[in-house]
Amino acid sequence: MSTTDSPLVRCTTADGVATITLDSQRNRNALSRRLVGELTAYLDQVESDDDVRVVVLAAEGKAFCAGADMSEAASQGMEEGARTLIALQRKIVASSKPVVVRLHAPVRAGGLGLVGAADIVIAADTVTFAFTEARLALAPAAISLTTLPRLTSRAAARTFLTGETFDATAAADMGLVSQVVPADRLDAAVDEVVGELGKSALQGLQQTKKLLNREIVADIDARGDDLAALSASLFGSDAAKEAMTAFLNRKKKA
Repeated sequence: MSTTDSPLVRCTTADGVATITLDSQRNRNALSRRLVGELTAYLDQVESDDDVRVVVLAAEGKAFCAGADMSEAASQGMEEGARTLIALQRKIVASSKPVVVRLHAPVRAGGLGLVGAADIVIAADTVTFAFTEARLALAPAAISLTTLPRLTSRAAARTFLTGETFDATAAADMGLVSQVVPADRLDAAVDEVVGELGKSALQGLQQTKKLLNREIVADIDARGDDLAALSASLFGSDAAKEAMTAFLNRKKKA
């Protein structure tokens, strides 16, 4: 488990596969400035490593990612955080290496931006999901750039507006994840897809990924600034501040 001084993100490389692991368990791998900075640095590192062909994004602990770090957002505002989250998603989408998410535990709100940005998502059947922003007087503005292209319009409307929790099977039906497997087969399933990716020629992987994600990258570039500003304005509103304070107080009492 991570401590104040230990890294919040780890990276190992073997046989052409870089595994980047979120390990900020004290806050359920929330997207703090420090965690996003470390994750971004590792993505840059593996992008420039010619020996890496595939990236696996994983996490430790009881959650894959809890979304924004509410304590930071409540005390410091969110404009910089929204811009860095958008930049992080773009980095994943635009990477020349296929990114596979190993999804072992719940993912909420901003964490779903990582799921949406990835090329392939393998989820354990025990994982739950929720776009919780509307319940906190917010909107999933920044992460809409990568999640809306994956979801059907009806699924997006229901999950975005209600903030309800849904399971991995529903997430697969919506198009948010690629495959759902029993929890005890998660590692095997990830290994299988990584092995299949390894059979493709490097140039084929790079150009096919560029083809698949061209429209998402263009949309991020066209609307990213506006959506970051919208996110910041919502986080700074009285309604959101009140909702976040109530949320943090409930967490303290839990």
